[in-house]
Amino acid sequence: MKNLILLSALFSIGLISCKKKGCTDPTAVNYSSEAQKDDETCNYKPTITLTGAATMNVTLGTTYTDPGATAINKDGTVVTVTTDLSQVNTASVGSFTVTYTATNTHGTSTKTRTVNVVISQQNWLGSPTQTNTCNATQFPLSGSPAVAAGASNTSITISNMFTLVGGSINGTVDGVTLTIPQQTVGITLGDIILSGIGTMNSNGTVFTVTYTYSNTTPVVGGSGTCTVTYTL
Repeated sequence: MKNLILLSALFSIGLISCKKKGCTDPTAVNYSSEAQKDDETCNYKPTITLTGAATMNVTLGTTYTDPGATAINKDGTVVTVTTDLSQVNTASVGSFTVTYTATNTHGTSTKTRTVNVVISQQNWLGSPTQTNTCNATQFPLSGSPAVAAGASNTSITISNMFTLVGGSINGTVDGVTLTIPQQTVGITLGDIILSGIGTMNSNGTVFTVTYTYSNTTPVVGGSGTCTVTYTL
């Protein structure tokens, strides 16, 4: 019995000593799926960390300033990061990719950030020219409207709306969409009660609004729907 126990112990020791050694960390470049015992020979590519969010929005027509990224080796030493901004085009609405690259003796790591170029409040502002399908008596639009920022970063004001009396209306922008809630503009002899919905083109240069209105002025008033195109 003692001999049997001794042989069993020797066999167990032999199995332990015969375990294949190698890198057992799956994140290492030299990971061995066959290794049963780590021999501390694992090698690693740099780890890249983005500065700021992985997805960022930038307004159409503005300059994109990238916050960058950092990279370190497993031992904490700093590695130089190369940033590729070549795909980002702020002159066009869309989603673009920034690519970051860092290299050490064990290989190259990459990481990406998504940059969304979007229509925002800034793109709606200015002194547009306008063309329209409106009744010149019932909905007497001024030829020189002005669009300014409203009380928040999602609102706008269109002033000098009508001939003779001017008037201002307020709306809310959400990307390419403009919503004008029902409101009243006094025109001396009556009121124009209106609401509207509009959209901006992908270049941020033209937006079109469909107005629904009711003019309470005696004799010349009336109700209807018409479309106004504003070119910035």
